[in-house]
Amino acid sequence: MNSFGTRRCGGPVAAGPPGGFAMLPWLLMGLGAVANLVKGETPNPWIGALGVLAFNTLYLAVVFRAFHDAKRDSAVTRGALVALAVLTFCLAAGYGGDWLLFFPLLGLAVGAVVRGRLLMRVVVPLCVAAGAVAVWRDGWVAISVVYGTFLSSMVTAVVLKLSGTVAELRAAREELARSAVEQERLRFSRDLHDLLGHTLSVIVVKAEAARRLGERDMRAALTQMTDIEAVGRQALTEIREAVTGYREGSLTAELARARDTLTTAGIAPLVRLSGPLLEPEAETLLGWVVRESVTNVVRHSGASRCEIALTGAADHARLTVTDDGRGPRPSTAPPGSPGSGLRGLSERLAAAGGTLESGPAPRGGFRVTAEVPVAVVA
Repeated sequence: MNSFGTRRCGGPVAAGPPGGFAMLPWLLMGLGAVANLVKGETPNPWIGALGVLAFNTLYLAVVFRAFHDAKRDSAVTRGALVALAVLTFCLAAGYGGDWLLFFPLLGLAVGAVVRGRLLMRVVVPLCVAAGAVAVWRDGWVAISVVYGTFLSSMVTAVVLKLSGTVAELRAAREELARSAVEQERLRFSRDLHDLLGHTLSVIVVKAEAARRLGERDMRAALTQMTDIEAVGRQALTEIREAVTGYREGSLTAELARARDTLTTAGIAPLVRLSGPLLEPEAETLLGWVVRESVTNVVRHSGASRCEIALTGAADHARLTVTDDGRGPRPSTAPPGSPGSGLRGLSERLAAAGGTLESGPAPRGGFRVTAEVPVAVVA
């Protein structure tokens, strides 16, 4: 690939930042001086030929090092640039004419190496000195050399600055894309944990109930099995919605499922609701809290009673889920324990400006308290 990009396998490839090869065609500006040497119109041609060879060598060394940050700011590069400037003034003052075109080439090298505020401090004196030499050698007609030197310096510096900015923006865009992928993976893992954790718990509870009822009440057992089928179908739908990222849980539906799950597990549910209706975003967040908390109660608490209380105010809603079970599990619980789900919920609520607290209840058992900012629906 060259410095301006190419095509690979028939498809376009984004152009990259210019490199040292992009500066090579400008050496054609020195062909006039070479032609003078070939025609024998230059005094002391061997000195002129050595001067052209030295100029091209220094120019190539400077411009190729200019596109590497570490090398561009090194003493070697700055020394080569100073040597190039001295040689340019010597050749221009000694021969004049076409040899004055080495000044714009020097300007290209200066624009490639010198950056920032130092650029104008170097370019302005360079142009003044180049203009003085040009006027001394060829009169005021050669004043265009000043314009060419200034323009080549500034345009090169601006192009390289823009190229650097584009490279930084491209890197920032790639970093944002990676971050978006990571966030989507995190969202999906949280949703999958919450969905499957609750659903599988319900299926296990209802399957145990069906097994116990099967020996004495087949009709009731069939009812539980029908519920298992319905829960499984609902889980498939919710997983598809979670994959696409469009799932918006209904708090009312979650509370109804929670009441049914607790009852099936032999835990007495008590649901208390007060306050105005909530916006869908707040309902979705609190629905996740209900789902995760009830799943933990069924799977880990050994409770006989669970209370779910929702209160709403003008600027926030608070949800508490309290059970009378054995209390929180030890902190040494392995990954995948209830703590993992609660940590995920805490991060989810924090991203929305809410909070989640969990710990022992005042009268024993376990309590989860969630608060989210809301704009109530009238």
